Amino acid sequence: MQDFDGSGPEAANDVLEQIEVQLLLEGVYRIYGYDFRQYAPNSIRRRAKHRMEAERLRTISELQSLVLRDPAAMQRLLQDFSIPVTEMFRDPDVFRALRKQVLPALKKLPNFRIWHAGCSTGEEVYSMAIMLREEGLEGRGTIYATDMNDASLEQARAGLFPLNRMKLYTSNYLKAEGRLPFSEYYSVADEKARFDPTLRKHVVFARHNLATDHSFNEFHLILCRNVLIYFNPELQARVLRLFRESMAPGGTLALGTREAVLQRTDWEEIDPVHRLYKAV
Repeated sequence: MQDFDGSGPEAANDVLEQIEVQLLLEGVYRIYGYDFRQYAPNSIRRRAKHRMEAERLRTISELQSLVLRDPAAMQRLLQDFSIPVTEMFRDPDVFRALRKQVLPALKKLPNFRIWHAGCSTGEEVYSMAIMLREEGLEGRGTIYATDMNDASLEQARAGLFPLNRMKLYTSNYLKAEGRLPFSEYYSVADEKARFDPTLRKHVVFARHNLATDHSFNEFHLILCRNVLIYFNPELQARVLRLFRESMAPGGTLALGTREAVLQRTDWEEIDPVHRLYKAV
């Protein structure tokens, strides 16, 4: 094989693999409508190679051929690409900050709307529902929980989580200044924790793709935590514009602890430690 840049077969293989990933993402977008073309390239490449190896394929081109012809294989790739990593009351100090700095403002409104963008399997949605109940806000507002992954949304709707995670979740809840025994919010069924169905009475789960879809309401609080880190700068800017368009006057945006808003003309940083911003 001729080297692409004269620096040896390793570099040539690297360039070829980059092209294969680009073609894979383009094919996925054209066939299925999922747009990963502006995700952070190193992260998406690692996940494509992981799926390639899991499917026992030799190249990413073979993976492309498989997923474009087999929707079940596409769903497996989607699970790898959509990165469903979450936990209840994740980063408890952030939830404590939301309880103290943001929820009091919601109490002044006749009604409110919260958007959990990229909600994954819903653990943080249930965390917010618990906090609203404890702050006397249950029924005053609606939580819109969205993700592009239908399998994750289905799990979120079910409210069933591994029982062996409850020790961690209880610890997070207490650190977030939870007010009741955490076990009061769930029952045990077949090695699963089944969360109180009334917690999702005012939750709407829906499919929404941050890379391609548009604003669908006006929100007083938007949470998108540990999602932007997987996007390239162009897609990050697009998503932040989407949030700005979706924000009610005086609304709050909560990002992940490793994420930040760069367009300071659109956002005012109100808590740099916990990544809370007000729309300007």
